[in-house]
Amino acid sequence: MIAILMGVSGSGKTTIGKLLAQRLGWTFLEGDAFHPRANITKMIKGIPLSDEDRQPWLNALRELIEQFIHKKESVVLACSALKAAYREFLEQKDREVFFVYLKGDYELIRKRLEERSNHYMKAGLLSSQFEALEEPEGVMTVDILRDPGEIVTSIQQELLRPKHRQPKAE
Repeated sequence: MIAILMGVSGSGKTTIGKLLAQRLGWTFLEGDAFHPRANITKMIKGIPLSDEDRQPWLNALRELIEQFIHKKESVVLACSALKAAYREFLEQKDREVFFVYLKGDYELIRKRLEERSNHYMKAGLLSSQFEALEEPEGVMTVDILRDPGEIVTSIQQELLRPKHRQPKAE
């Protein structure tokens, strides 16, 4: 199974993703690590990414998803997946892909980004992320005001429900 934690920068994808992967014994992947250098340079300069900028990144992530599905290994992937088209591209109707939307309000997330010093995504780009965000329908949505442990528990419970369990390898 591929659990994709999505939302704007600062919504807690990495924090929640690492905790969830640890609890489940799954691999954790930070989607930002797969951006081409040109994208990172743009973000450092405060320039929002275009759909064209994001395509090589999405291609790399989709390739990773396919590799994990082929190996029958489960992974938690932190990935903004802001637009419906991005999510559709990443999912490609694979039943093994499960999205979790980490939802929070602009002011809370802006405050988190301002307090963060070890990331190239700064608070100045947050408005462009909210503008690009197409809130998903039909996916698990979690309010990020909750305690991270509670968030992880609720996601874990949903992933382990019978409809989401991976079939056993034969």
